[in-house]
Amino acid sequence: MTALPAQARPAAKPAIERIRRLRPVPSAAVGTRARPRLAYAVVALASIGAIAIAQLLLSIAMTQGAYEMDEQLLRQAELRREEAKLTDDLDRLESPQYLAMNAEALGMVPNSDPAFLRLSDGAVIGDPRAADGAAAAAAALVPNALIDGVPPVTEQAAGQTASGGKGRSAAPAEGAPSSPPGLSGGLPTPATH
Repeated sequence: MTALPAQARPAAKPAIERIRRLRPVPSAAVGTRARPRLAYAVVALASIGAIAIAQLLLSIAMTQGAYEMDEQLLRQAELRREEAKLTDDLDRLESPQYLAMNAEALGMVPNSDPAFLRLSDGAVIGDPRAADGAAAAAAALVPNALIDGVPPVTEQAAGQTASGGKGRSAAPAEGAPSSPPGLSGGLPTPATH
């Protein structure tokens, strides 16, 4: 046999005690439990309301910006049409046929024998003669259908542009000479301010 004493085993517990049971909490502990505070609920609802209002205001601002952008795009298209119309009017008024028609209306006549001055040595090239008005330029070699019905400068009412609209008056500004300076032994120089 052994010299050691035999170890005693504890007695087995009944199976019912091994299973833990739920026990009801005493009624005094139920009343002491912490309740949610009313301030937390108010802060949560106020923050949700502030977020909703901010989102609504942002949506209104973006919609207003879209309307303004659409209005500006329409204005830009209108200005582009106006620019195209004015460019066409300018091209019409810059045409050689319109310039020749206005020159004739002002009493100018074409010179069939032009002479040129070479500035490097002052030599006159060609036979300088005064224009006699015999050569009429009334019939343009290349007609311009765009200027049909546009009156020459002499037939327009005061303050009216060539396209028929109202413009600035053609009266000279104060202090400006009413007629171009005459030749006095040389080429005229432009008047400066």
